[in-house]
Amino acid sequence: MNQSMDELIIKALLGGSLIALFSGPMGCFVVWRQLAYFGDALAHSALLGVALSLATQLPTTLSIAFTAAALALILLKLRRGQQLADDTLLGILSHGSLALGLVVLALLEPTTMNWMDYLFGDILAISWIDISGAAALAAVALGLLAWHWQPLVLIAIDQELASVEGVPVARLELLFMLLLALVIALAIKIVGVLLITAMLIIPAATARVFARGPAEMALLAALIGVVSVWGGVAGAFQWDLPTGPAIVVTALLLFLLTTLINRPLAQLSARN
Repeated sequence: MNQSMDELIIKALLGGSLIALFSGPMGCFVVWRQLAYFGDALAHSALLGVALSLATQLPTTLSIAFTAAALALILLKLRRGQQLADDTLLGILSHGSLALGLVVLALLEPTTMNWMDYLFGDILAISWIDISGAAALAAVALGLLAWHWQPLVLIAIDQELASVEGVPVARLELLFMLLLALVIALAIKIVGVLLITAMLIIPAATARVFARGPAEMALLAALIGVVSVWGGVAGAFQWDLPTGPAIVVTALLLFLLTTLINRPLAQLSARN
């Protein structure tokens, strides 16, 4: 029994840490470009991806990634042809895909569906196959992010300047959206649909307090995400808490703690 429990903890820590290492740097771009609502829209589409998985027997992670990527492409298309503001389009797509996903899931699995696992995650259900797949996908995604790091940072700073400098803005925006869709597909088992965006933006916002540059902020965000996972898993086992929310609460506490510490230090530095 102890070995089984130890294995559950090890898998939870490994799986959560892998996602945090990837979501931290991606979360920095979400914070820099003020795309939290876009992250929410992609996260809400995850339930539709779950429904697609049930209907087609495709792997859940693949179905969620496909659905989120499709939503990102639809958004890009609508932005070019509509007069509506981005936040209005995101609101329509976000809540529309969430409602559609809930309806389809209810039709497919009216009595046996465990909504809580999808809404808030179930990191303890992660398997070694999930971990291996997450490691492979995270390695590829981090490689792509590192390869295009400088132009992506330039786009985040000033999109018009990036275009003038010859950066292929449209292509890299599409790449970023697809990578963000992949983050959400990988993270749904960790923190669920409703809390994925929190794990993107809270570690990044915490890292921003201390970072002196984009690369340092990305590394700190990844580290803070890993610490949040370990703290959340430990707290969940210690006090019998839901693991996904416990991870997000740990990230929130780290943000509040660092903010409260940094403000007096900044004031003291300004006086000196």
